[in-house]
Formats: sequence, C-alpha cells, structure tokens
Amino acid sequence: MVKICCIGAGYVGGPTMAVIALKCPSIQVVVVDISVSRITAWNSEQLPIYEPGLEDIVKQCRGKNLFFSTDVEKNVAEADIIFVSVNTPTKTQGLGAGRAADLTYWESAARMIADVSTSNKIVVEKSTVPVKTAEAIEKILSFNSKGINYQILSNPEFLAEGTAIQDLFNPDRVLIGGKETPDGQKAIQTLKDVYAHWVPEDRIITTNLWSAELSKLAANAFLAQRISSVNAMSALCEATGADVSQVSHAVGKDTRIGSKFLNASVGFGGSCFQKDILNLVYICECNGLPEVANYWKQVIKVNDYQKKRFVNRVVSSMFNTVSGKKIAILGFAFKKDTGDTRETPAIDVCKELLRDRARLSIYDPQVTMDQIQRDLSMDKFDWDHPVHLRPVSPGTVKKVSIVWDAYEAARDAHAICILTEWDEFKTLDYQRIFDNMQKPAFVFDGRNIVNVKKLREIGFIVYSIGKPLDPWIKDMPAVA
Repeated sequence: MVKICCIGAGYVGGPTMAVIALKCPSIQVVVVDISVSRITAWNSEQLPIYEPGLEDIVKQCRGKNLFFSTDVEKNVAEADIIFVSVNTPTKTQGLGAGRAADLTYWESAARMIADVSTSNKIVVEKSTVPVKTAEAIEKILSFNSKGINYQILSNPEFLAEGTAIQDLFNPDRVLIGGKETPDGQKAIQTLKDVYAHWVPEDRIITTNLWSAELSKLAANAFLAQRISSVNAMSALCEATGADVSQVSHAVGKDTRIGSKFLNASVGFGGSCFQKDILNLVYICECNGLPEVANYWKQVIKVNDYQKKRFVNRVVSSMFNTVSGKKIAILGFAFKKDTGDTRETPAIDVCKELLRDRARLSIYDPQVTMDQIQRDLSMDKFDWDHPVHLRPVSPGTVKKVSIVWDAYEAARDAHAICILTEWDEFKTLDYQRIFDNMQKPAFVFDGRNIVNVKKLREIGFIVYSIGKPLDPWIKDMPAVA
C-alpha cells in the first residue's frame, strides 16, 4: 500500500488529504501536526475548519485509510510521499520584512524529514512558496541524505475556501512541477497516478519546478488584480452615478475578460492574495525589476484604499463622527461559507471604526468570539504563525461585543456594516431590524447583497459600494 503523509493539518492539508483518501481507497493517508488541539479536533465530531462537504468525507474515511496524528516523525519515516503544507508567513522583521516569505517552518520540516527518513521519499511542496524554494529544500535534504534519494515536487493548491471540496473533486487543473531528470520524471508520474484516480489526464499539467512555483503566485496576483480593478472602478461609479454591477456585467460579457472576480466589495482577504503579491513584489525587487514590483504593489494599495474609503463613507455619512455610536458588524469571515478570518477586510474596517471610538456589535455564523478577539488585538501577519508563537492577546477588546444573532447585533444600533456575503443576510427581516435601531438608521453594504430599493422604502439610508449614492450621503461632507 502506498503511504502518504501530510505535514500540516490546516485549510489546505486537511481537505486535500481527505479527498485523496476518499478517491484512493488503496492509499493510506495520514495528516500530522504538532498541535494537539488541532489533531484532537480532526478526530472529533467538531472539525477545526468549516468547509461545506468536508465533514461527510472525513467521517466516511477516518479510521479506514485516513488518519490524523501528532506522531509526526513516525508517520514521516513510514511515508512514500510526503506533502508539506506548513505556513509560509510574511516576514515581520529582518531582510525583506513585510514582503518576503518566512521559510522557517518549511526549513524545519525539511530538516526533520532528513533526520527521520530511512527510505527514499517524494517530498511535495503544497504550501505557497517563493520561486526556488524547492532548490533550497533539495540542498537541505541532499546534504543530510545519508544515502537516501529525495525527489522534490511542487504541487500548488488552487482551492477557493467555501468551495474547496468541489474544487478538489473537479479541479480546473492539477499542476505538478519536478526536475527534468529520469528520477524527477518518475516522481512526477507517481504523483500524477494518485490524482489520475479521479482527475482527467488532460487537466494534470506537468512543468519544471520553477514554473509550478511561480504559477501559484501569478494566479493569485491576477485574481487579486481583477478585484482591485473593479474596486477602483466602483469609486468612479459612485462619483459619476454609474452602477458598478451594471458596468461589471457589461465588461464581463467580453469573452476575453469573463465575469468571474468582478464583484465590487469592501476588499479582498484570505490567506493567499496579499501574502502572495507581497512575495511576488519581493522576488521582482530581488531580480532588479522595480517597475514590475511597483505594478503589483498597486494591487495591494487599491485594496487598502477600498477599505479606508468604506470606513470614510461610514463616518462622513453619520455626521462625521461615530464616537460612542453602536455599529452592527454583520460578517467577519473574509468570504461566505468559511470560518477563515485571515486578512479579512473586517479586521481593518473594525479597527478603523474603533479608532474613531465606535462601539461594535459583531455577528458571524461561523467565526468564534475568541477568534474575533484575537484578530482585533493582533498585529498584521501575526495570524500566520503558530498559536504558541503569536503575541499574547488581551482577554477582551474594549468597545466590542460578539453576539450570535444578527437581530441582537443590530438592536439599538445607529448603523449596520455588512462585511461578509453570507446568504442569511440577504433574507433578514429588515423591517424588524429598522424598527429596533436608532434613527436615522444606516446600512453600509460592503458586499452589494441587499435590495437597496426595498431598504430605502423601509426608511434606511443605504450605501452600497459602487452604486448611485443615496441623496443623504451625496450631501454629506467627505472625511479628509
């Protein structure tokens, strides 16, 4: 029996290995992690991450050919194929701080693999890593090889949270990069055979290592670029009276462009987009390409601008002050159908409102109180380090309450900010909400999901990104 071990039981490792176990019953799959609490959760009825369809797969395979363990060294030693899915956070200090990827955890994993291995291994990069990481990992393994043959492959993930299981079941493509040597090609074929259990052969793309590594960064950069492009257009729409939804629809009908990732919003979030673009910027700078680096920096700048612009709309609409006012925050995850809050726009929006001394009441159906408190008290990029290495968060964040009901969040509030496009926010009883709010009552829709006309008929003053402005908002002074 082929044995696969995945180091890292997070958003990538857990779902990917669960689907491999489901589709390849003849392969034994073990997911390992040093976090006892995380592995305990994977072995319980309450999984550590929320992803539609994941729970059913785990329950179907767990204990048969899918296992979760903290015995990292034993399972690594026994494996034929080792997926490495550890964090590659952005460096917070030293050379390349704020842009370069921190490969501390990757290097530690590579040294551990070299220490415990007694047979040949295929080591697969599953984390998003800078170009040439495979070369560095290969050097660590070869210098500590003890006669063992290691083949390094790059197999980047292209999952979208909220649809990860469907993305794994029916991927656009599976990308495998390896060395252009006989052993390298043999390793590529071995991994290709795993995916071939359910992925059509024409969707399995093989490249050299460097192309595979760069393709992941490039894909995320292009997607983030589209979001920043439409968000920049949303500001112009508001200034001119155009409707960004109509503009996006018209643009998306061009077959050369397409309609995906053209929805205006308060900004993009998630674990990859910003981190990968910053990584790409750093690589460009290191290779003497400042103009290219500055081009990609602008994608991040527009995203930050969009979040700031949203907060400015909130404050300027409410008589230029939110001090002491209760604002309901509906949604904290970076997108619907996930509990992931990494780089969610909600963090920056909430922090800016708190700096203006607002009182926040936050509701999200999948994000815990502890997670929200941690996110609002951590510095940027600290989220990507293991929990035990993060700065200690205060027990509470002043002027923030976390509730488990949208109606409770909005009770006696002066305004509502919708920051995640959860489906339930589209069908709330907004008349009931309006009746229990302070007047004038505001709705700031950061995801363009509400029926603006209906809410205005109820009596709300509504701001929806990129849509013609409410007469009230148009007449209010802008915040400097």
